[in-house]
Amino acid sequence: MSFKDPHFLYILIAVLFFVALYFYSNARRRKNIAQYGDAGLMKALLPSSAVLRSRVTFWLSIVALALLVVALARPRYGTKKETLTTKGVEVVVALDISNSMMAEDIVPTRLDKAKRLISRMMTQASGNKFALIVYAGDAFVQLPITDDQVSANMFLNQISPSLIKRQGTNVGEAIDLACRSFSDNEKIGKAVVVITDGENHEGGAEEAARRASEMGIKVYVMGIGTPKGGRIPVEGTDDFLRDREGNIVVTKLNEAMAQSIAAAGNGTYIRVDNTNSAQEFIENELDTLTKDEVKTEIFTKFKEQYGIIALLAFLLLVTDIVVVGIVDIVNSPDRRKQKN
Repeated sequence: MSFKDPHFLYILIAVLFFVALYFYSNARRRKNIAQYGDAGLMKALLPSSAVLRSRVTFWLSIVALALLVVALARPRYGTKKETLTTKGVEVVVALDISNSMMAEDIVPTRLDKAKRLISRMMTQASGNKFALIVYAGDAFVQLPITDDQVSANMFLNQISPSLIKRQGTNVGEAIDLACRSFSDNEKIGKAVVVITDGENHEGGAEEAARRASEMGIKVYVMGIGTPKGGRIPVEGTDDFLRDREGNIVVTKLNEAMAQSIAAAGNGTYIRVDNTNSAQEFIENELDTLTKDEVKTEIFTKFKEQYGIIALLAFLLLVTDIVVVGIVDIVNSPDRRKQKN
């Protein structure tokens, strides 16, 4: 059993508060009667049917309200766990998160554009497995190889330049780490997709790409930025990053470096612009790789239960109305006269 909108369950706290208030009010009333009145006289004056009506009405209303809250949370369960078998490849995306990726020559920023591109790649490439590596001066695995798109997008959304303190663009380390992040499956096609603006290249990238190619792993490079370049906003201010002389830094796409890495890795270079052409190009390239079976276990055929619970709540409310109506008829003056 799970809930699609579990945050609604917090309303049950208010329901419990009403129950506690009900018990407190009853205890307070009994105490006042015992202290200031005659309990026997009050019992005689207040018909037992009226007390019963009050209690039944309260509890039926409370249970109905609780059921409505549970219905709002949309309870559901999966009838079975299925193993889906599809064919795909393994892709490790190495994303540059150096400060220069915050430049705005690509809308809204280079990094935001890259994250959206990766998200679409993962969503539209059914059957492929993805891993995420982020790098600047250092590199680390943000997400191990997986076919879980929900987890992948969650980790993707958390990416920002603040994840790595040491600045730079150590593409070589990122490619080496990417090659170690694949599964042991030798039948499936494997590719590293490097997304970078090429700034502050630290060397060793071509050698790392060549090693990857020798392992049968293709290295594709997506250059993000423009040759004209853009300024880097300073977070929390209206200013831009400046050099030691006080001049505004303009970061430009280093296409020559990106192209040489792709060539060494037996892959292809493509520049990312404000269209979706780069994404489509990479998807077509990945589609040429050798595909193997990828098995995914998922719960399927979720059955929503909110309808049944809402119906029970409705029936309780109808019961409440019927009970109150019957009690009112029984205790009406005309009815009493007939009995007398």
